[in-house]
Amino acid sequence: MKRLRILSCVLIILWLPSTLPSQSIVNTKHNLSVSGPGTVKATSETEICLFCHTPHNSRPVAPLWNRNDPGSNYTLYTSSTLQAVPGQPDGTSILCLSCHDGTVALGNVLSRTSNINMATGNFMPSGVSNLGTNLRNDHPVSFLYNAALAAADGQLRNPSTIPPPVTLKSGKVQCTSCHDPHKNINADFLWVTSQNSNLCNSCHQRTYWTTSSHNTSIKTWNGTAPNPWPYTPWTTVAQNACENCHNPHNSGGNKMLLQYQTEENNCLNCHNGNVATKNISAQFAKAYKHNISGYLDVHDANEAAQVTTMHVECVDCHNPHAAKNLAATAPSVNGFLTGVKGIDQNGVAVNPAVNSYEICYRCHAGSPGSPAAATPRVIVQNNVRMEFAPGNPSYHSVAAAGVNTNVPSLIAPWTTSSRMYCTDCHASDGTGSPAGPHGSIYPHILKRQYSTTDNTTESAAAYALCYGCHNRTSIIGDVSFKEHSKHIVGEKTPCNTCHDPHGINSTQGNSTNNTNLINFWTTIVSNSSGGIRRFDDQGLYKGRCYLTCHGTNHNPYSY
Repeated sequence: MKRLRILSCVLIILWLPSTLPSQSIVNTKHNLSVSGPGTVKATSETEICLFCHTPHNSRPVAPLWNRNDPGSNYTLYTSSTLQAVPGQPDGTSILCLSCHDGTVALGNVLSRTSNINMATGNFMPSGVSNLGTNLRNDHPVSFLYNAALAAADGQLRNPSTIPPPVTLKSGKVQCTSCHDPHKNINADFLWVTSQNSNLCNSCHQRTYWTTSSHNTSIKTWNGTAPNPWPYTPWTTVAQNACENCHNPHNSGGNKMLLQYQTEENNCLNCHNGNVATKNISAQFAKAYKHNISGYLDVHDANEAAQVTTMHVECVDCHNPHAAKNLAATAPSVNGFLTGVKGIDQNGVAVNPAVNSYEICYRCHAGSPGSPAAATPRVIVQNNVRMEFAPGNPSYHSVAAAGVNTNVPSLIAPWTTSSRMYCTDCHASDGTGSPAGPHGSIYPHILKRQYSTTDNTTESAAAYALCYGCHNRTSIIGDVSFKEHSKHIVGEKTPCNTCHDPHGINSTQGNSTNNTNLINFWTTIVSNSSGGIRRFDDQGLYKGRCYLTCHGTNHNPYSY
């Protein structure tokens, strides 16, 4: 009997990887004996290793396991982007779950005839350590990770290059690939620190990640609640890295292991002015906005570039693994829009988008449910890709430089060869507001006022959107059209009455009747006495109109 006790002690000592206190299980929460430093521990049991191991009569699995298989059927993690095929937990993962799924009493070990009494109750207390049997919100385990998987995924390391001490177990990812159950040097029993996503990067190699702001930013939290990083000790965006958005265990949402199920909350917990400089969250409280809070679990990371089920989320326009503060010139995507899907001017899906408007085309170029045209016009077109097409009789210069080579009202540095962004018109209002069409006090998420109400008194404020690029003095001074002042100032006719700001599709309009963005608003402009409603372009600064407007018949009126 004495020899058996000596052998037991020797085996236990051999299981302790080091006699140094900082590297010993003795000083970790996995010491469930009465001497353990955590709150989950026995009331009187002094042995340490027996909660997992026994030298005799163990389960017929390594390493001398002292616990029964939980026998649970687990709900597994799923994702449309997941190339791996997780199975029911096996190997070392099922050993870990014999405590961490919360179904087996912690003191229920094979080497004792009765359960060991625990100070906090017999089962794993609720909290992040109790994973339950629903593993949909936990990093998948027990799947084969080989070169074929890495190639199919495209953003995983080849398994031969995974840096130690992170290792596969019999070719599979298991709990012990990330966690060392005997040491807690890096917190959460991790083999490698999670700071700067060092652990995640052992397997994951996300495209664009190296230069993205979420990997490099030294921004810190200003202390205003809520805490954007409740699960980590790290204090900067770069240190938190992946864990800015993701939580590998007991995540708030099942999709992509995000901290929160409500998608935008994973962005706005930092982009509310408490970490990021600009307060994006405040923009979504405005009357006109991309309504990200109006949808839940509609967006899918693997969805097509052309949006077919209408929704909008931050990640429809921004790739959080790629976004960075990098300027660009129209029409190219800037750093904030890097790595996002799009639809090109030919209607073909592109990944990634090269031009900024290609991202807008995802929803605004013929997708079902896209916003209806705001103004009833002679020619109705709700597909902005067709409105901006370079072959059109007239268009604002989003997809190509404009057709008209003589626009005297343009304010420098704008010229007739300039290209523009959709966001030159559609963006958050107000000086110092964040760039982009997040939210505005003006309809259609316009960055400045653009009055469309008939009988509007002309002013710099009423048509501030137009006057941001077109010189007001030139417009109401009749430089290009000698009747501008009469219509805008005298008749109080808004710009929108005659001009269709996007453009006129070439399959519907022509270069005689629809130059200069002429496409009449049918609520205000009706047929002439001759039954005609059109504009005829007759050369530089010349034309004639057939219509009735404000009770005045033009049949025609020439200028």
